[in-house]
Amino acid sequence: MSIALQKTVTLLLLIFLGVLLRSRFKHASALTGIKEIILSIALPSTIFIALMKVQMDSSMVIVPLMTLLFNLLLFFSVPLFFPLFGLEKSSPTGRTLMMLIPSLAPGLSCFPFVAEFLGGESLAMAALADVGNKFFVLIFLYIVALNMFLANGADEKVNFSSKLKTLASNMFKEPVNVLILIAILLLAMGLNYTTLPAVLTDLMDKTSAMMTPLVLIFIGLAVQWKESRKKLVVSVLFLRAGITLLISGACIAIFHISQPHLALLTVVLPLSSASFWPLAHISAFNDREDQRGLSRERRSFDLELAVLILSFSLPFSTVLILGILSAGEFFAHPLILFVSGIGFIFAGAIPFIRSYSHKFSRSMRL
Repeated sequence: MSIALQKTVTLLLLIFLGVLLRSRFKHASALTGIKEIILSIALPSTIFIALMKVQMDSSMVIVPLMTLLFNLLLFFSVPLFFPLFGLEKSSPTGRTLMMLIPSLAPGLSCFPFVAEFLGGESLAMAALADVGNKFFVLIFLYIVALNMFLANGADEKVNFSSKLKTLASNMFKEPVNVLILIAILLLAMGLNYTTLPAVLTDLMDKTSAMMTPLVLIFIGLAVQWKESRKKLVVSVLFLRAGITLLISGACIAIFHISQPHLALLTVVLPLSSASFWPLAHISAFNDREDQRGLSRERRSFDLELAVLILSFSLPFSTVLILGILSAGEFFAHPLILFVSGIGFIFAGAIPFIRSYSHKFSRSMRL
């Protein structure tokens, strides 16, 4: 058995272990506790180690900017496909999709696999790239949600500047972001991982070792398939993956990325699952509309759909990223990505194309 295949089987078995243990984790608080350990301890340690082991320079500032550009491209591209699904951009479903689809949550769905398959240097690049994504999901998407809420007929005053300050503050209260900032400052002072105290590096090594097993077991525990509107969500996720592969292929071709590990990082990072932060924004505005007694049809967003997208997005992205990295350098070529991207878009459209064809056939018979 090859090393890549062995890694893949091991990771899949960890997910399966989580599935087997679901009966022992019946309360949501148990899952929340595991997730908090991952995001507050294991993941920050892993990213800190990765950053401290690479050579940093000023040119790396382009990395988060490129991720932010990707977020914006996806944000403006997704609504172009709404007519295919019979959706309107100004509907609660359309607004919800615009909030969730362009967001990324690489911590649970991408970073463990980057660390396993591509190494510490690629993980450090991925962590820097996520800084741009954090700005997008925390600041940009809040402004978008606020505008949608106001355009939907809100008649209340919103303390806009105060809310933005709170969101910016929250961004730097996350352990991951704090350790990224500390790592950058230490590197700027000429320090690296080997020059840190042995007690600190030993602590980081041990807490970092928890990340991959915990993340994969968490995915197995958290997967939920017994939900309505599965067809729409799965189709939209295929569409999202297809557009993402096209953008990644164009990026590799335009910037002539020839190193396989960088090309694969360009592919898998944007395929990360949707972020929790847009759901937090949606929930906040949904609470305001709750107080006003608005019916579900008149609301700015569809909260249930947002939760459904998040629950399906994590396993979908995990399987996709794991499959791409397991294939070696196969997906490091633009032509493969263009063909795959078109294939994913077509796969996402098939259920709705079939639905339209059945309706057309019935109308012709009548």
